[in-house]
This record gives sequence, C-alpha cells and structure tokens, in this order.
Amino acid sequence: MATKNDDMQTPEDVLAETGRKMDRAIEALQRDLNTLRTGRATPSLIENVSVEYYGTPTPLKQIASISAPDARAIMVQPWDKQSLRDIERALLRSEMGFNPSNDGNNITVPIPPLTQERRQELVRLLKRKLEDGKVSVRNVRRDGQDTLRKMERDKAISQDQNRRAQDQLQKATDNHTKLIDQVGSDKEAEIMQV
Repeated sequence: MATKNDDMQTPEDVLAETGRKMDRAIEALQRDLNTLRTGRATPSLIENVSVEYYGTPTPLKQIASISAPDARAIMVQPWDKQSLRDIERALLRSEMGFNPSNDGNNITVPIPPLTQERRQELVRLLKRKLEDGKVSVRNVRRDGQDTLRKMERDKAISQDQNRRAQDQLQKATDNHTKLIDQVGSDKEAEIMQV
C-alpha cells in the first residue's frame, strides 16, 4: 500500500535514486574486477576462495590474515593452525592455477607470471564483465524512465518536466558508461602489463 510520501516523489528524487543505484552498480563491478588476476600479487585474488573449515565452506578472509609482501607472492596466516592443510587444499583446487607452499605456520602462494595467452583470456573475461556492468546501468536507467513516465501519466509531473528529467537521466547514464570504460581500460592496461 502506497503512503502519502511515495505519492509525493519528485523527478529530482527519481534522478537521485537512479544515480545512487548506478553508483552501486559501478562499485559492484569494481569489486568483481578486483578478483581478476593481474601480473601482481594482491590479497583480493584469494580472499574469497572457499575453504572447508570444520565442515563449513568459509571464505579464506574469514579464517586467515592475507597479505602481499611483494609483487610475486601472497602470504596467508591462518588464525587456527589446524586449518593449514584445508586452506592449502582449497588453494590448490581453485581455478587460479596456484601452487601454495606450507611451512607449518604460514602458506606462501607464489604468483606465476601470466602468459600472453592467459592475459588475452583475462581481457576477454574483463570485456564481458564490463558489458554486464553497462547492462546493469542501462537497467537502472530503464527503471528510472518507467517511473518518470508513470509520474507523467498520473499527472504528477508535466510533459516538460518528464522530458528534462529524461535528458538528465540519459546524461547520468552516459557518464556512468564512460566511467565503466575508464575502469575497464585501466584494468586492461594492468592485465597486459608485463
């Protein structure tokens, strides 16, 4: 049931909410891109690897401290030494192609250099993720457009107000799409860097 406040929505409210949703879509994309492997070691590469911890699949970041002491290795320090073998097994099973070594206290995950073929594969995956991000932004735009059209049909706003709001909505969409392209080209340069 709609409350009086829902009925009093303005085009500015719709644009502000749409902008927030587009920002969240870009933040989600950036988090997703952080898991893409580049030539450098970063904790985000393995922090979500699922480890069987006392029978429960648990993200690695919840049972260990993860750091990257240099550009070629990631250090995993489990809080519970009993979980060393489970963590090592999970890292071996991950589709990243890691070969971890266990010294009894810590696990070192050397990051092998990427081959040119693997880099190109990662760039293709990156482009798919970027397109998904753009689709998310366009879906948010479509929802905003539908809301504005409904407001016009319900005589809550005039045709001119709707047209102006639609223009602003398109500008916001274009800006967010450009931002996605920029994030993508930065990530591609990072992947292709030898």
